[in-house]
Amino acid sequence: MTATEPATSDAMAAAPAPQPAPGTTPPRKPLLARAAAELVGTAALVAIVVGSGIQATELTDDVALQLLANSTATVFGLGVLIVLLGPVSGAHFNPAVSLAEWWTARRGGAGVTGRELAVYVPAQIAGAIAGAILADAMFGQSLVKWSTQDRSAGNLLLGEVVATAGLILLIFGLAKSDRLRFAPVAVACYIGAAYWFTSSTSFANPAVTIGRAFTDTFAGIAPGSVPAFIGMQLLGAVVGLALVAVIFMRGETDCGRPAA
Repeated sequence: MTATEPATSDAMAAAPAPQPAPGTTPPRKPLLARAAAELVGTAALVAIVVGSGIQATELTDDVALQLLANSTATVFGLGVLIVLLGPVSGAHFNPAVSLAEWWTARRGGAGVTGRELAVYVPAQIAGAIAGAILADAMFGQSLVKWSTQDRSAGNLLLGEVVATAGLILLIFGLAKSDRLRFAPVAVACYIGAAYWFTSSTSFANPAVTIGRAFTDTFAGIAPGSVPAFIGMQLLGAVVGLALVAVIFMRGETDCGRPAA
């Protein structure tokens, strides 16, 4: 994924910035910048989800149209956020993704360290809560009002396992096959589809789940339903990583040795 380059003068354009040497990786952004990107990105994502849900319910009483409006806004908003903030922090916006990346890094892959994980996750949760409050403020709702939408049914919990497993499989499958450049479109499209094919409407994100408990609107979730949702999302992340390990395992040469 690449970021849009800022405008430059002709003189500056004539002297391009130094590029990393072949075989090296560009320096990572400071941790503060990455944490800010995760906080702002998660806040914007939740504001999009909650705000579009409020707008939809004010415009129509048709639940199908409400969900269509909510999912469409989320698809476009999430894609833009990944394009914008992906080059800074990786655009996780999701503790399940950060945890999965930390786990793969522990086992020799690239990813966040334990210290970075300890910064990312609180930033994502704080951003999610702020995003819900911001959306409520924009639409004249109570700034903090616990949701009354119970989502504790077993079929909804199964939906969260499926939604999160699919998300992790997609992201880490793209990484394994060196196709992360497609992540903005692929992840946004997957979440949009999962709104409709999962019974839970695909929260698939512990931070977003927590944030949505702070709003008693279309996108809300009762606080009592939050722990089970998060538990199923973490289970889904484990299932997703297991699927990645099986589906994208290294090939073998004719002699039975792992391919280079």
